[in-house]
Amino acid sequence: MPEVPPVPGNLSELVQAVFAADGALASSLPDFESRAGQTDMAAAVARVFEDGGVLLAEAGTGTGKTIAYLVPAILSRQRVLISTGTKNLQEQIYFKDIPALRDALDVPFTATYMKGRANYLCLHRMDQLSDDPGPARSLGDNVFLPIIREWSRRTETGDRAELEGLPEDLPFWNDVSATAETCLGTECPRYDECFVTRMRQRAAAADVVIVNHHLLCADAAVRQSAFGEVIPAYHNAILDEAHQLEDVATQYFGYSVSSYRVEELARDIERFAASAPPEASDIARAVGRLRDHARAFFSELALAHRAPSSERRPASTRNDRVRATATSLAQASEAAADLTGALDGVEATLALLAGPANGDDKPDASAEIATLVRRAGELRDELRLLLRASDGDYVYFVEFRGRGVFLRAAPIDVSTIVRELLVDRVRTLVLTSATLTVDGGFEYVRQRLGIPRADEICLPSEFDFGSQALLYLPSRMPDPRSADFAMAAGRQVVEILKRTHGRAFVLFTSYATLGAVLAIAELALDYPILAQGTAPRTELLRQFRETPHAILFGTSSFWQGVDVVGEALSCVIVDKLPFASPADPITAARIDAIRERGGDPFGDYQLPLAILALQQGLGRLIRHRRDRGVLAVLDPRLQTKGYGRRFIASLPPAPVVRDLSRIDAFFTDFGPGPHAPESLEGGKRVD
Repeated sequence: MPEVPPVPGNLSELVQAVFAADGALASSLPDFESRAGQTDMAAAVARVFEDGGVLLAEAGTGTGKTIAYLVPAILSRQRVLISTGTKNLQEQIYFKDIPALRDALDVPFTATYMKGRANYLCLHRMDQLSDDPGPARSLGDNVFLPIIREWSRRTETGDRAELEGLPEDLPFWNDVSATAETCLGTECPRYDECFVTRMRQRAAAADVVIVNHHLLCADAAVRQSAFGEVIPAYHNAILDEAHQLEDVATQYFGYSVSSYRVEELARDIERFAASAPPEASDIARAVGRLRDHARAFFSELALAHRAPSSERRPASTRNDRVRATATSLAQASEAAADLTGALDGVEATLALLAGPANGDDKPDASAEIATLVRRAGELRDELRLLLRASDGDYVYFVEFRGRGVFLRAAPIDVSTIVRELLVDRVRTLVLTSATLTVDGGFEYVRQRLGIPRADEICLPSEFDFGSQALLYLPSRMPDPRSADFAMAAGRQVVEILKRTHGRAFVLFTSYATLGAVLAIAELALDYPILAQGTAPRTELLRQFRETPHAILFGTSSFWQGVDVVGEALSCVIVDKLPFASPADPITAARIDAIRERGGDPFGDYQLPLAILALQQGLGRLIRHRRDRGVLAVLDPRLQTKGYGRRFIASLPPAPVVRDLSRIDAFFTDFGPGPHAPESLEGGKRVD
């Protein structure tokens, strides 16, 4: 590994000069204006680059935190890893912020971005489909393959994001994407041309490497496996949208076997068999047994862990989790034994095909067989591990997603994993988000992410919520757990949206309430209504932005990572305080673990988590200094429960109103209107 160059001793001075009123940013960026919060954050990032260590930085919306951390990162002359919560933010940084700073700073540096392998086209798999069609494909697949093949000849990156017309949820992309499971590595005949190979080469030579949390955790998870590292070595990292890190780490540092994964293996084996020698006909029988036993096992698994039926939702959006134990899994033990036996049979059948003849006939055949054998063996080994359900550091559960069945194990506590694989292995680490603090401090996030010591900075939003927003809290609402809540929420939603003329996100904590309120709104309102589950998320957002007075009904995936600037979004309504369901296996296991060590699960975990989620949901509204709108929380517990004070203290400092007429006045006049809104004291808001 090359020696790390020293950080310039005058980095703080360089950064201060860039952000000055007459500095490089003001001279080069037309819309730049010096902001105290942005300058303070940039100074804090510069200090941690100079001294090393960890910085926790909460920067409210409008602070300009991206530029605040990019400038000192670039001027440090170090290799810096930037990790974001979403691919959209990755692209914004690479295609918008980096070019602007390259012009403004007049400092030579290189930058690139990396996404997960499945975002990239695999040339070898595309060739296989073109040369050996194998099992009949749908008409849609036959339409998309020529489009992808033609695009492959002119793309530099192979990133599917370039194919704007490609549906987000197109199943066919899985057949041509560069997944780790199907990769032949250096044995691939297209290795030198491979888009993933080129991505890694660009990253190895770049000063700034932009990834996302999913790739960051996937890289950490495979560092000690046969695949080694994906992201090139780095000593300095900045994690934007760091509030998402615990959830992403929980996903990647576990184990999973699914009906989809088995079926993908079966299809890839069939595709190989279509071009294999005549003796490969044995493969068909082995794959047939694999499919039969997989179907039987996942059916038994589903019967033993029936998903809750209280929430009715489209199959495409269904996602239920049921906790599994060694006892419950034993009910599917016979079918599991048959499935592991079928995987043994597939592995043995494929191994018999490997040999010099195949290597002479088709240079990549032996590598293809070896990859398929490895996948079958990994599936078998992970299935056996999951069926034992014996590791107390993990929670085991069965998940029903769409039409798929998953058997999973997830770490109950990721703090040690994050500390060992991320915090302790870098010289400089910056974690930033608009929502990191609870009760004005960082204790919650430090405990959840295993950060014993850190510098801290908390910067308020640059927006004037006193004039840009109202917070509406209904004076009377039934208990959110009662049967009357959905009807009352529906009436409130209709009355609010009449006053805002649509232009709203209505966010729910459950599909059940979403469905009930949606039915009321569709009967009472004439505005265009979009609902989660009727189209892919990106398509719904596009329609919302382009449709005047539109209303979008959504659940968890719309609570964060969504940016709609301007009048198109003038209202955000939240139905209930977003407490994680204690019926969720991961939440339940974490509650149990906190209780066992003598802690308070509600105060230490459930409440802080809900506060951060509510901040994210309401944070969708004001994204620019010219934005104005209404925040509404329909849950009466915000005002009737003692813990409501902690929620209230975390909300944007907007005037609080209880009368719907105040919403009319707000949109009629600039500012909150002639009557001062109610002040809340004690458990209520103080303006």
